[in-house]
Amino acid sequence: MAANRRQDRWNFTLAQAGSQPVSIVHQTLELRVDYEAFTRSFETILGRFDRAVMASLANDPAGADAKMVRMEGEQGLMIFAAQDHGALFAMTGSHRKARRYHVGNPRIALQMTSLDIRAGLYAPLSVLVYEAEPGVVRVDFDQPSTLFGQFGNPAVTAIGLALDRKLENVIQRATQLAAQR
Repeated sequence: MAANRRQDRWNFTLAQAGSQPVSIVHQTLELRVDYEAFTRSFETILGRFDRAVMASLANDPAGADAKMVRMEGEQGLMIFAAQDHGALFAMTGSHRKARRYHVGNPRIALQMTSLDIRAGLYAPLSVLVYEAEPGVVRVDFDQPSTLFGQFGNPAVTAIGLALDRKLENVIQRATQLAAQR
């Protein structure tokens, strides 16, 4: 009887509102820099998102906003999370240097999602940094303007274009700093 109640609770009908193919521009940048120097520089110039700010959003939105501004790094961007994908290769007995970053800004995400909630699907952005060979780093990401442009909202696309420039500037700056180390 309990099993039937559990099963009934999950009975629902999926309705497809629509689907469409989208064109996303994927970027792969090859940089002649040391992996450790690049990732250190990348992490240094970006701010860090502190999830504790979320607790104050409902009671003190202005205070939470001020805290988020202080979290911003260069270009107004910050790291939400980083995963060491290279560590996974230990399960195969090999070693890779690869790190996936979630990069963005909740204040920029709010600008976009206020215009089209679907923009939340791609905020924050994903950036994969990996060592292709010693002294060569590749940075892979989907171009923000194409991720956000698929929704057909010119204001959201404009923010995506600004994010294209911000992300490129951060990568360029991290490359310059890494080359100096």
